[in-house]
Amino acid sequence: MFLFLSKLLPLFFYPLGLACLLMIVGLVVMRKHPRRAGVWVAWALIVLLLGSNGLMASWLVLLLEWQNIPPAELPVAQAIIILGGDTKPDYSAKQTVDLSKAGPRLLFAAQLYREGKAPLVIASGGRIDWLSNAQPESADMAAILPELGVPRSAIIQDPNSLNTYQNAVNVRQILKTQQIRRVLLVTSAIHMPRALLIFRNQGIEAIAAPTDFMVTKPAFQALNSSPQAILLNLLPDVDRLQMTTRAVKEYIGIVIYRLKGWL
Repeated sequence: MFLFLSKLLPLFFYPLGLACLLMIVGLVVMRKHPRRAGVWVAWALIVLLLGSNGLMASWLVLLLEWQNIPPAELPVAQAIIILGGDTKPDYSAKQTVDLSKAGPRLLFAAQLYREGKAPLVIASGGRIDWLSNAQPESADMAAILPELGVPRSAIIQDPNSLNTYQNAVNVRQILKTQQIRRVLLVTSAIHMPRALLIFRNQGIEAIAAPTDFMVTKPAFQALNSSPQAILLNLLPDVDRLQMTTRAVKEYIGIVIYRLKGWL
């Protein structure tokens, strides 16, 4: 039940869901209180405009992504952990696994392996059965990693994790079996603050190895580089709305995980 609610309830706090909820309230009160209905609709518009402009989206993402900027040279560890990140399975219409948002994680983890940063790669991620009956994400990642230079003998799978907390708990058992203490944790930069806290709370000596940055320093500086840039970044854009949504998802996750004592 927690898993289902953790997917359902945040939808109403994301910009699009919150705006829809505000407009529904406006429609409900419109018949008896037309003026109040206009206020609710106005708030819905404000939420959408704020959530879809470049300045707001970039600030929300930046505050998460820039917490764990890696050093120029990452240290050597005993294993590389890749957290599942929305790979899509090999359905009949496709010839291979669709990496989707997980692409940068796999590419970076494989690069670290080829550089000799660790002798093992642990792919952690299951798949929620009521969303898909396909194989777990760990299997998808294990199918792609050999093509990126990681031998199958160096890959260990955790196919049962359905959220970041389970990633940490299940990986801890694998590390205990393999007598591993120090790991490089690979996930998207926006997800790293929550993931790192969870893994360290499990007693794992995790070193942040973030990838898939959405906001870089040059890109952020370009937002305010000219009046034209500022104007364009204030206008609504669906990609920026997605950025804001991903950031809000992480902030909600941090609050919920902290309340449950997982951080």
